[in-house]
Amino acid sequence: MTSEASNKRRSDRLQHELLVAYRTVDGFITDWATNISKGGVFINSRSPLPVGTTVRLIVSLPDTAFPFDLTGKVTRVSDYGNSANEAPGMGIEFIDVDEDKRSRIERFVDKLRRELPEDLKQTAKE
Repeated sequence: MTSEASNKRRSDRLQHELLVAYRTVDGFITDWATNISKGGVFINSRSPLPVGTTVRLIVSLPDTAFPFDLTGKVTRVSDYGNSANEAPGMGIEFIDVDEDKRSRIERFVDKLRRELPEDLKQTAKE
């Protein structure tokens, strides 16, 4: 990742797999989000949506009774061969998130960060 792209990122990303559903023209698709931050997720996908696409996500966080929906925008796409370290997929930035949902995401991300071993806590901030 270039330093410019890194500077655009507003929130630390933490590696964690979550099942996420989202709507496409073909209906709802279920894929795995492989990292999450307070501001978005990266979803593994062999058929990522184009950059700029607005997408409705259905997210199930551990320790929550029911899944909830979020709106996001595709901010970047990673294709096969772009990076040896990253699976193909798309980066989604959460947009227009109400305070309750934002708070739930923040609590979850903060909990993940607290559970990291000490030597990985600094890496999660980079």
